[in-house]
Amino acid sequence: MTVQYEEIGKRLRAFRLGSGMSAEEVARRIGISRTAVYRFEKGEVVKIEALTGLADLLNVSLATLLGVEIEYIPSAVTYFERLRQLETEANQIIVLAGPISFLLASDTFHEALERLLKESVPEGADHRERTLADIDRIVEILHERKRNYLSRRPTIVNLMSAHDIVRLLRSGFVGQPFVPPDDLEERRARARHEVMHFIELIESEPIGIQVGLITGTLPHTSFQIFRKGDAKTLSISPFRLGEQPNVRLGVATITNTSEAIALHEGIVDQMWREALKGREAANYLRGLLEAVDRENGRITN
Repeated sequence: MTVQYEEIGKRLRAFRLGSGMSAEEVARRIGISRTAVYRFEKGEVVKIEALTGLADLLNVSLATLLGVEIEYIPSAVTYFERLRQLETEANQIIVLAGPISFLLASDTFHEALERLLKESVPEGADHRERTLADIDRIVEILHERKRNYLSRRPTIVNLMSAHDIVRLLRSGFVGQPFVPPDDLEERRARARHEVMHFIELIESEPIGIQVGLITGTLPHTSFQIFRKGDAKTLSISPFRLGEQPNVRLGVATITNTSEAIALHEGIVDQMWREALKGREAANYLRGLLEAVDRENGRITN
């Protein structure tokens, strides 16, 4: 196995961010210099003794840091940082991630995201203050992901679920079980605005973006496939950003194993064949909007 120190460095940085520790604290606790920590994260050669110490401190397996088979990621901070790293080099991204794809979402969605994520943390949650601090870091990473996407413009294939979109339109963007009626109407209006954003995106037929709308049932687990030349990476995640967000609990995985990637590519191929596309998808979404508007007693022009 060829040791890819640059990839190890990326994982080290992601897991350090997820731990909440600074480079100074990591260096102090394993007895190396802060400069050494930064060098390791930039991809310089790291001794196995130091790597073992880092793995123990960051509560991650040595195999995960080395990228052997599967990375197991219990932190949303770590997971979104790893996505940022993968997106920095990918030339194609295939996305199945709930009703809203983050990279393609509107500016309005991004502006409201921090509030939405923070309200999803229950008052009595364990380590609540730590989770709220994590959300600050997540939002910073997400902004960097969006800037990177707008700069590089990799090809995106986005699969959306009509069932998820209807649920979003009915419930609105909410991060807690009970929302006052006036506030709920505003949340539903934001959801409606976001669906309109995707309708307009589909109708504009931008170069490098393909959207498929699935009217049947889709897997509940989100996944993405990143392609860089012949290299492929699969991420599977329980973390959600939009409808009923979750950045607290779950274990994401990232892998380069050919079997896992081939199986998920087969799912993508099947869903893409069944998906509505282009004008047909946009018209279907408009029909969903009108149906939910009638349910809510809203009069549209």
